[in-house]
Amino acid sequence: VVNVGVFCVFRVVLDVYGSDLAGELGLGILTLVVTSVTILVASLYALRLDSLKGILAYSTIGQLSYMMLGVALLSPGGRTGAILHLVGHSFSKITLFFAVGSIYLATHRTLATELRGIGRQLPWTMAAFGVGAISIIGLPPTVGFIAKYFLFIGAVEAGQWAALAVLSVSTLLSAAYYLRMLRSALFDAPLMVPAGASGDTAGLMGTATVREPGALVLGPMLVTAAITVLLGLAPGVLLDLIRGAAG
Repeated sequence: VVNVGVFCVFRVVLDVYGSDLAGELGLGILTLVVTSVTILVASLYALRLDSLKGILAYSTIGQLSYMMLGVALLSPGGRTGAILHLVGHSFSKITLFFAVGSIYLATHRTLATELRGIGRQLPWTMAAFGVGAISIIGLPPTVGFIAKYFLFIGAVEAGQWAALAVLSVSTLLSAAYYLRMLRSALFDAPLMVPAGASGDTAGLMGTATVREPGALVLGPMLVTAAITVLLGLAPGVLLDLIRGAAG
C-alpha cells in the first residue's frame, strides 16, 4: 500500500511531465534535496530505535525515498533502479514484517535487544529476516543489490555526486541497524527469562522454550524471501519490463 504514492509520482513524472520538462522546471533538484534529507533522517532515527516495528517503519520511509530519489535523478539508470526498488522492496519488507510477526507470535518479543540468540530457536524465521535485511541493505544475491546498483549508476549518469554520497551513507546506516540485529540473533547467547516465578518473586533464570510458528505463518514468509533472492539471481525478465516502462 505504501508504494502506491510513489507509483503515482512515477506516472506523473514519466507520463505527464517527462524527464526533459521536469529537468527544465527544476523539479529534479528540488526532489533530490527533499528525498536526500528524508533518507538520512529516517536512517538515523531507525539506528537509535529499539522497537522492531519502529525500525521497520523508519526503514520503510527511507526506502520509499530511495525510489523518489531514483526518479528525481532524471536518468535511465535512476528510473530503472527506482522501479526495480519498488518491486524488490515490496517483497523484502513484507518478508521482514512477516518475520517480526513470527517472532512476536512465538515469543511476544517486540524489541531488537530481545533478539539475543533467537536465531538458534527460530532458524527459519531468522533466515527469512536475514534475506529481507540484506536486500534492504543492498547486498547480493538479493533484488535489493540489483536495485541499489542501478540507483548508483543513475547518480553517476546524472552527475549527482551528492546523491551518490547519500546513497552510500544511508547504505552504511542500514547495515548498522540490520546487521546489529542479525549478529545478536545469531551469535549472542539466548535471552534469559524468569522461570517459575510470579508476582515480585525473581525466580530462577533460564532459557525459554521457543518453537517456530506453524506452516501458515512460515509459508508466506519463506515464499517472499525466496522471491527476494530469485529476483536478485535472475532479474533479466523483470529488468526488460522495467526498462520498457521507464523509457
